[in-house]
Amino acid sequence: MLKLFFAELRCSWIEFRRYPIESISQIVIVSTIFYGLFLGAGYIVGSNLQLGDRLDSIVVGYVLWILVNFVMTNIAGKIQYEAQTGTLEQLFLSRYSAVKVFLMRGLAYLTLEILKIILIIFIIIALTGSSLYFPPVLVLPFICVLLGAYGFAFIIGSLALILKRVQQLIPLLLFPLLFLLTIPTETWTGNPKLFAQLIPMTPGAGLLRDLMARGEALNLATLSIAFINGIIYFTIGLLLFRFAEKEAKRKGILSGY
Repeated sequence: MLKLFFAELRCSWIEFRRYPIESISQIVIVSTIFYGLFLGAGYIVGSNLQLGDRLDSIVVGYVLWILVNFVMTNIAGKIQYEAQTGTLEQLFLSRYSAVKVFLMRGLAYLTLEILKIILIIFIIIALTGSSLYFPPVLVLPFICVLLGAYGFAFIIGSLALILKRVQQLIPLLLFPLLFLLTIPTETWTGNPKLFAQLIPMTPGAGLLRDLMARGEALNLATLSIAFINGIIYFTIGLLLFRFAEKEAKRKGILSGY
């Protein structure tokens, strides 16, 4: 597995190094979009705009959404690309299972994307004057969010195996996720709070907002819920991907496009 991971990491690094304008464009576009929204909100409200830690919470939610966007488009997009180029079947004939190949590829890609995310965070902080905390324990809820993100990525990937073209479907899922990751569901009470804990990635996102925007301590009970939430959606994604793999093989459409 480590050999596969480092092979995929080397491949991702070569692409990253050879096409730097792609990464620079991503960083500029993502940062500019948020800053444009920030200026628009300031214009609407006027000089009385006082967001406080709400701005920090929005920054955390927005950056998480960008990360989820990277994760989902990587796996589903790569499957679609492999199908277009006619190399998808070769991946399923390797000595590693397809799940391991795409998972290691996604983790290798994520290693480089995290560097972009960190740079985007500091650009947004510089542009908006936001103030975020970075305690080491934020890694734990971050992992919870990643589990849910990869679960969703494999769900879309399973559709890509069968349908081949899903580029219009991805935005339909990403835009609702923008609202789910930016809405402060951790402040809800009663039945809405219980419902929010069932929504993918929201418990982990809420914990990250508490840690990074509000400077609160890590809530272990909420962390347990976030881990369960992430594991459930990750498991669902893997099961659907394996089912789609069997169906694609049964129908003989792995090599087709």
